[in-house]
Amino acid sequence: MEPVTESLGMEMFAAAAASPAHVLAALGSGADGLSPAEAARRLEIVGPNALRSHGASAWRVLSNQLRNPLLPLLVVASIVSGVTGQVTSAGIILFMVVLSVGLGFYNEFRSERAVEELHGQIHHRTTVVRGGAASTVDVVDLVPGDVVRLGIGDVVPADLRLLSVDGFECDEAVLTGESLPAEKQVEPVTDPASSVALPPCAFMGTIVRAGLAHGVIVRTGGNTAFGKIAMQLGETHPETSFQRGLRDFSKLLVRITAILVIAIFVINVAIGRPLIDAVLFSLAVAVGLTPELLPAIVTISLATGAKRMAQKSVLVRRLVAIEDFGNISVLYTDKTGTLTEGRISFLAATAPSGVPSSEVLLMGLLCSDVVMEHGAPTGGSPLDQALWTSPEAAAQPTAEWARLDVAAFDYTRRRMSVLTTGPDGRRLIVTKGAPESVLDVCAGVGPAVTEALGAEFEAGHRVVAVATRPADGHQHIGSEDEHDLTLAGFITFVDPPKADAPAALARLADLGVEVKIVTGDNERVARKVCGDLGVPIGEVLTGGDLDRLSDAELTATIPGASIFARVTPDQKSRIIRLTRAAGIDVGYMGDGVNDAVALHDADVGISVDTATDV
Repeated sequence: MEPVTESLGMEMFAAAAASPAHVLAALGSGADGLSPAEAARRLEIVGPNALRSHGASAWRVLSNQLRNPLLPLLVVASIVSGVTGQVTSAGIILFMVVLSVGLGFYNEFRSERAVEELHGQIHHRTTVVRGGAASTVDVVDLVPGDVVRLGIGDVVPADLRLLSVDGFECDEAVLTGESLPAEKQVEPVTDPASSVALPPCAFMGTIVRAGLAHGVIVRTGGNTAFGKIAMQLGETHPETSFQRGLRDFSKLLVRITAILVIAIFVINVAIGRPLIDAVLFSLAVAVGLTPELLPAIVTISLATGAKRMAQKSVLVRRLVAIEDFGNISVLYTDKTGTLTEGRISFLAATAPSGVPSSEVLLMGLLCSDVVMEHGAPTGGSPLDQALWTSPEAAAQPTAEWARLDVAAFDYTRRRMSVLTTGPDGRRLIVTKGAPESVLDVCAGVGPAVTEALGAEFEAGHRVVAVATRPADGHQHIGSEDEHDLTLAGFITFVDPPKADAPAALARLADLGVEVKIVTGDNERVARKVCGDLGVPIGEVLTGGDLDRLSDAELTATIPGASIFARVTPDQKSRIIRLTRAAGIDVGYMGDGVNDAVALHDADVGISVDTATDV
């Protein structure tokens, strides 16, 4: 068999719509996975399933310090001082250079070591099938063609093609910003919202929220979607606003010094001074104009700022970020997990008229896959878990009802149904799911219901609809039984803003920092969060709007926009690059993989202690 290379994995990922058998055959694998010997051989060819090393490099940190544009000027001044016999001055200048470089190196290398220690704490193992036997291996030893097993709570170890699934859902928020998990199927499905065929794949770094699955790995390491984002972080850091200002100041100083030295030399020669005296006097002026203490003063000031921030549990990776941090004019921030709690909370259960209804809440609890173990919910969607953990749920008589059969949720129907019986012995079919899907199988839905649903959407709430119908005599149910239902009502959820977010945003406004929301979530939800937090709502742009605008058009539109919704990681980076190109100091705050490149591209990238590993 020909060696399996990374390019083969990429090709197969692009052809992920092929049948599972075809994918396995093309990868030289099978249902029993690779043999241990073949896996070892492939590992030598494609390398470990790992991204760029996160080790602290003393040479890399030192080279960053030597890029200070003032240092060449000081070195030249020191040489000139030595040549002209001013040995003491030359020594002082060199001491200042060493002091500046040494302080900067000490602080940044210490930060690099801290990041290295954090990365060293991250270890993942996964279950892989090799030679027909399941075993647990470190994810770095996985190769294209390996068959892996995934269950609830597992981190997907590589990009893989799904071979079999059982109620499988993945939380892809780290890549897409979406707070709801994505339903996964073995065969390609079409997204009703976009009419785009969704490949039956799971992506590295995403988390299994429900179900079980088998999959074959088609991409590892830097070739994965996760890896491509992470690899971009290892590229050279873009020049920050402070560094540009320091470079421009150094150029200005060199020009002024050159003009004055030439002018003084010419004047001295013109008035009859000896040539050697004119040269020495001109060089003395050049040395005198050189700000020997400036690099040391700048480094000490930045180091002091980093120390003060460390006292507030803030780790500063690059000293130059301190000055840019104070100069931020526009702060772009992700929404989920930064401005909000990053968790779904139950808001209300209402009848179609909008009146609170305990019956709707009860029906919603019965129609779910959640299992309560020791008082904590397991399984089910985040919405169901939020419903079961709400204070209102505890008062509902769910124990008096028995579930007889289930028509499981699927991505095409976007709803699930249960056959249940109550304390009086009557049987009911209870259906719950996406409002549009449930309303399609309900009878007698009037315009008032549509208006009420629209109002909930405009409020930025996540909504599920609940409907019922009698089912006396039924022993089993299926999707074919979902018809002629009576709408019981709606259950609404919200991802609440952080309690301290309004005060922080008000403080930023007082400091003259304009906050803009950049999120992968729905624009209506973003509007609601901004309204709750008191963020002025200007123009709202979606990812589709960004694709239609040229760079010049987008640059002109950005100042009037306050919300950028449904945007991809590349679009986030584009927004930041264009804002910086307009001469504005930009900060970005985020916590997911979909934020990582934007954090890298901003003048100042700000993350939090609960951020994703990358």
